[in-house]
Amino acid sequence: MGRVHRQYTVPTAVLLAVVVSIGGFAAPVIAAAGDRPHVAAVSAVDIPPLTNLSHLDFLLDEATPTAEVAGHTTYRLAEEPALVMPWTYADARPGGTFERVGGGPLNPETGYWGQGAFNADDITRAAVVYLRHWTLTGAESSRDTAYELLRSVAYFQTTDGPNAGNVVLWMQPDGTLNPSAEPIELPDPSDSGPSYWLARTIWALGEGYAAFRDEDPDFAAFLEDRLALSLAAVERQVLVNYGEWTESDGMRVPAWLIVDGADASAEAVLGLAARVTAQPSDTAATEALRKLAEGIAAMAAGSVQSWPYGAILPWAQSRSLWHAWGSQMPAALAEASLALGDPTLAQPAITDSAVFTPTLLTAGGADNGWFPSPTDRVQIAYGVDSRVQSLLAVADSTGSSGFEALAGMQAAWFFGANRAGEPMYDPATGVTFDGLQADGSINPNSGAESAIHGLLTMIALDARPELAARASSITTIRERQGLELVEAESSIETDGSITTPDSWTGESSWSGSALTLTEGQSAVFDIGDSDLRRWVEPVVWSGPEDAGSTSVWTAERKPLGAIDEAAPPQGISPTDGVLLPLALQSPAFPHRPLVTVEVLSGSLTLDALLVRPVQSRLVLVGDGGTTELVHSSSIVPQPIRVGRDGERATVVVYDATGAEVRRYSLRGERSIPVPSGGFAIVTR
Repeated sequence: MGRVHRQYTVPTAVLLAVVVSIGGFAAPVIAAAGDRPHVAAVSAVDIPPLTNLSHLDFLLDEATPTAEVAGHTTYRLAEEPALVMPWTYADARPGGTFERVGGGPLNPETGYWGQGAFNADDITRAAVVYLRHWTLTGAESSRDTAYELLRSVAYFQTTDGPNAGNVVLWMQPDGTLNPSAEPIELPDPSDSGPSYWLARTIWALGEGYAAFRDEDPDFAAFLEDRLALSLAAVERQVLVNYGEWTESDGMRVPAWLIVDGADASAEAVLGLAARVTAQPSDTAATEALRKLAEGIAAMAAGSVQSWPYGAILPWAQSRSLWHAWGSQMPAALAEASLALGDPTLAQPAITDSAVFTPTLLTAGGADNGWFPSPTDRVQIAYGVDSRVQSLLAVADSTGSSGFEALAGMQAAWFFGANRAGEPMYDPATGVTFDGLQADGSINPNSGAESAIHGLLTMIALDARPELAARASSITTIRERQGLELVEAESSIETDGSITTPDSWTGESSWSGSALTLTEGQSAVFDIGDSDLRRWVEPVVWSGPEDAGSTSVWTAERKPLGAIDEAAPPQGISPTDGVLLPLALQSPAFPHRPLVTVEVLSGSLTLDALLVRPVQSRLVLVGDGGTTELVHSSSIVPQPIRVGRDGERATVVVYDATGAEVRRYSLRGERSIPVPSGGFAIVTR
C-alpha cells in the first residue's frame, strides 16, 4: 500500500486472546458522554486541568531483558534492569475496562506477538508526554516516568556496528527485541536504515536533554551522547544527500529527507530544535536542524486557488498525497525558525496554517488521507493533535491570535465537535478513543498512540487556560460549508466509459471508479444547488499512455475554463502517471448545479470533482458560546456575511499570512471584507 499510516490494527481473534494485568495499574473506566463535566462559560477558572495521565499510566508496564544483547544497553542498566514502556494497544472490554495487547498474532506457546508488545514509536512519544507534563506542572511523578521511558528509548538504539544510531522497532513482553516483525515493515531489520522510529527517537532525546539538562546533568549527558549517536546515523544515511534535488511527477523535491518524508523529518526537527535551543553551541545539531528544515520547507505546494492549497506535503515521492497523521511539518518549521533565528523558515508553515488549515477545517477536519481526493476520512488523535500542535507553534512564532483560535476549533474535535457529535477524549479517565470512522462511528479502543496524542493536545491546552476553556465548550457543529467530493461515475449524463481501477496507485488513491472521455465525448455532473460561488477542480489521471488532452468546462453555459493536460516526468514517483486536481479559471455561479465537460482532443480520465466554496464556513457552538470561521479562496478580497440577528459578536479578520487586518464589534448580521486566502474568526 505504500505510505499508509500504521494504526496497529489487530485481528478480532487476537483481541480476545488474553487480558493483561501485569504491572499493578488499574484499568480506567470509560465515562459515558452524559457524564462529562458541565462547562458553564468560557473562563479559565471554570474547568480543571484537562490532562489526565491515568490511562497512559495504565498502559505502562515493565520488561527486563534476560540476557546481554550486543549493541543494546541503556543508562544504569545493571543497577536498574527493568525497562518501562507502554503496551501498543488497549482494547475496550465490557464494563468500561481495557485489555492491553500487542501487535500482530499472539503465539500462545511462547507468549510472543507477531510484532511485539512494545514499540519504539510509542515509547518515544510517551516520553514526550511525560516530559511536557513535568515541564508544565512540575509533577515529580511525570519526571520519574519520563526518566524511565527515556532509558527504554535508548535501549532500542543500536549502539555499534554498521547500524549504529538506528533503532529497533519492536520488543516482546519479556524484553526480547524483535528486529524483523510480522507483518514486515521497512526497513527490515528495523534498525537497518533510517525510519520514522529513528526520527521519533531524536524527538524524544532532544526534548529529554532540554528537560534534564539542569535537573540531572549526568542523565542529560547520557541523552546528549545518544542523541549524537542517532544524529550521526541521519548524517551518514540521509544528510549526505544535502543539496541534491530530484523530481517527483514534475515537482522539484529534496533528496535529504528522512525516508523521503517531510513528516518523519519534522518529528526529528522537533527534538533538534529543543536541543539547539538548550545548547546553541552544538554545531552538528544546528546544521542538521537547518538542513532538515530546509527540506521540509521545500515540500510546500499549491496556492489559494490550487491543490493542496498551500499545504506542506508529507512525502517527496508523491505530489498527490497529504495526510493529517504526522502532519507536524508547520510545527517543526516554526520551532526551527525560532531556534535558528531564521524567520524565513516559518513562511511555508504560515501559509499551511492560514490557507490550507481553514480549507481542511471547513471540509470536515483532519482526515487520514487526501490522496488527492479526501478518500480516507477516518480521523484519529494523531492527525488532530498534529494539526493543533502545528497551529500553536505557528501562533507562538508569529504572535497571531488567529492561529491560536484555529487551534481551539481543531482541538474541539476531542470534546464533540466532530462528525459523531461525541467526545473523543474523556478528562475523567484520560482515555482517547482510537478513531472516528467516516460514517461517524467511534472505535472504542484506546491504544498508546491515541492516548499519547490526546494528552499532547490536553497539555498544550492546559498551558493556555483560556483556549482550553473555549475548545472544551464549543462541542457541536452547527454549520459547515466546505470542500465536497462529487464522484466521476455519478455523472447524470455521459457517453464516456466507466472503469474501476485498483484503488492504490503506489502514490495516490482513486476515490472510486474512473470516467474516461475521448475526443467528442462529454459528461454532465450535478454538483448540487448552492447560493455560493464554487470552484470546481477535476481530479484527472495523467498517464504515460495519454498524449495529452484538451477539455472545456461550463456550468450551465457559463465558462469555467479549459484544461490542457499531459503526464509530467515521473522522477522518483513510484508510478508512471499522476492523479491530481486541476484548477479551472473561474468559479461556478450560485444556483448553477450542472457542470459539463467536453473533450476537444485526446482523452480525459476523471476520478472525481472537488467542489470548493469560494467562501467556506465552520460554526461551532456550545456552553461557551459560538466560534465561527469564515475563509475566502477568492482571487480578490470579498465580502462575507457573518453574525446572527440580535446577537453581539467580535470579528477579527486575518490575511493569508495570519496577520490581523481589522477588528469589528457588531450586533446582528453584517458583510465584512476578507482578503484573498484570508480568514475571519467570529466569537459570540
